[in-house]
Amino acid sequence: MEKKTGTTTVGIRVDEGVVLAADTQASLDHMVETLNIRKIIPITDRIAITTAGSVGDVQMLARILEVEARYYQFTWGRPMSTRAMANLLSNILNENKWFPYLVQIVIGGYVEEPVIANLDPLGGLIFDDYTATGSGSPFAIAVLEDGYRKDMGIEEAKELAVKAVKVAGKRDVYTGSRKVQVVTITKEGMREYWFEE
Repeated sequence: MEKKTGTTTVGIRVDEGVVLAADTQASLDHMVETLNIRKIIPITDRIAITTAGSVGDVQMLARILEVEARYYQFTWGRPMSTRAMANLLSNILNENKWFPYLVQIVIGGYVEEPVIANLDPLGGLIFDDYTATGSGSPFAIAVLEDGYRKDMGIEEAKELAVKAVKVAGKRDVYTGSRKVQVVTITKEGMREYWFEE
């Protein structure tokens, strides 16, 4: 019997930077295993990914990306851009399509410019202004569609991201709505926030 799991993660791009948000509940079938899991993983001080899918697969991919980012910095003397890292991750996922990593990832960062991208398990890559992944994504994307504006500030984007995750948590049984992890990445760097009911 297959066990059901789920989550909701969100990414928003605005002129000031990017916002990543995720619930912090880990569920397995009908049981909540923990309410305090981090689903946003920093790769560098300017790029992070969100996790939806197999935790082990995402952790492995995060380690690969960290090493590649360090190697790039060492070789070229400058940080890897978010677009380059998204393309690298897309290639890694596509190379493994016969034995895929069971993940859906949002990558966001601000190296040269603010960038948000969504990647599917086979390496499909979409750059966009906002996106959502996980079992609660249909609910979250509806909130983003309704609330997103190109001229939003980073604080407004943060509020919208939290709202999208919380709405998903109210309708998707596998997404928690009690606590939301948020990461903002701007020219000044990366900051992490926690929102609790």
